[in-house]
Amino acid sequence: MVAHINIGSNLGDSRSLIGQAVAEIALLSSTPPRTSTLIESEPWGYESPHRFTNIGIEITTSLTPEQLLSQLLQIQKAISPRSHRDNLGNYADRLIDIDLIHCGDLIINTPTLTLPHPRLHLRDFVLLPLLQLSPTWHHPLLHITPSQMLATL
Repeated sequence: MVAHINIGSNLGDSRSLIGQAVAEIALLSSTPPRTSTLIESEPWGYESPHRFTNIGIEITTSLTPEQLLSQLLQIQKAISPRSHRDNLGNYADRLIDIDLIHCGDLIINTPTLTLPHPRLHLRDFVLLPLLQLSPTWHHPLLHITPSQMLATL
C-alpha cells in the first residue's frame, strides 16, 4: 500500500526534527521513501508568530492503515510527547506533528482514523507536497487531483 504522510514543525530545530521523523518513518517503508521539498507556511487554524516547516513523505508499506497510524503516533511521541493542542483543545505550536494523509484510494471513517485526512483539501502545506509526490492521485471522495484542490483554495 502506498501512503502519504505530512510532517510539520514550528518550534525548535524544525529541519532536524523533521529529518529525524523522516528517518524513522523510512523504516516503515518496504521501498525507499520519496520526500517532497520543504514547504514553509503560516500556522493553520490558529495564530502564532512561528512559521511551520512541512514536508510530505510517500512510503510503500505492508502495514494496515491502523497499524501505520499507530507507528506514526509512536514516532511523534518519541520525538516530542507534548500535545499539539492546548488545554482548551485548540491547535498550538509544536516540535513535531505527523499526519497520515491517505493510503491510496482507501476510505476509512472510524473513531481513531479518517482517511483521506478530512482537512487535506483545505491545507496548501499538505497539497503542495502531495502535488510533488502524487500529482495524479485522485481524492476518493472529492474525485479531484491535488492541483484541482489547490485551485479551490
